[in-house]
Amino acid sequence: MSEPKSAPTVLAIVLGRRLAALRETAGFTAVQAAKQLRIAQTTVTRMEKAETSLKFATVKTLLEIYGAPQAEIQEFLALLDQAATPGWWQTFRDVLPGWFGVHVSLETAATELRGYEPGVIPGLLQTPDYARAVMERGLPRMSPDALERSVDLRIKRQEILTRKEPAPPQLWVITDETSLRRPAGSTAVMREQVEHLLDVADLPNVSLQVCPFEAGLHPGAFGPFTIFRFEIPELPDIVCTDSLSRAGYSEEKEEVALFREALSQMSVYAFSKQKTKNFLGDIRKELYL
Repeated sequence: MSEPKSAPTVLAIVLGRRLAALRETAGFTAVQAAKQLRIAQTTVTRMEKAETSLKFATVKTLLEIYGAPQAEIQEFLALLDQAATPGWWQTFRDVLPGWFGVHVSLETAATELRGYEPGVIPGLLQTPDYARAVMERGLPRMSPDALERSVDLRIKRQEILTRKEPAPPQLWVITDETSLRRPAGSTAVMREQVEHLLDVADLPNVSLQVCPFEAGLHPGAFGPFTIFRFEIPELPDIVCTDSLSRAGYSEEKEEVALFREALSQMSVYAFSKQKTKNFLGDIRKELYL
């Protein structure tokens, strides 16, 4: 059986884009560039999309063919080793599908995360016991060992919210009242989860809103999504929509703008940050009755 494919680091994605930009500026098509090196055209395009590793010798030759200045070539090559350094998430390849590995890679590098999660507490805000209960029901075929590894991965992801360097991302997330009313595990599990939400809601970089039942249908009612924003010029905002077994990623301006607009409209229907905390306090009281 082949080893699970690793998700590329964001730097690898950026270098692939730079390589494509240099090719286009030099007036080469991917086919023409491939002929110069006597390699398959798909190899060139896969490097540009970070779907395969960037080989030092191949990249150096391509940059020379494109007529890049020597200083730019040296700078580019110096970044290759850094781009090839495995991200922390790659130690979880045994339980991390490639489509979600991309999500974790983007999440780790983003300076701002915005999104909506309708049916469950967002993964970045889950407690271990709550996460375990969600996975036991949602992924019943998972072995006990894989389940615990997946829980560890989910909790490891949350470290971005309190890290020191680089600065933690700004997180703005909206969830539905459903996620708080539907039990996941025992009452004790839900109590701990609500307590945790009250704690993380106090973080200066976290904005949590709950959309109540009384708001009715709203623009995000069709499924969960996340919008990633980066400080890297080569990376535009990227939106991810996911389901049980796959995810879709798009950087098309119109599509990303559609999800941004949906989130903004939903924030009007949802409780404010303070009202959300008050609502969580009421839920906590109910769980202690």
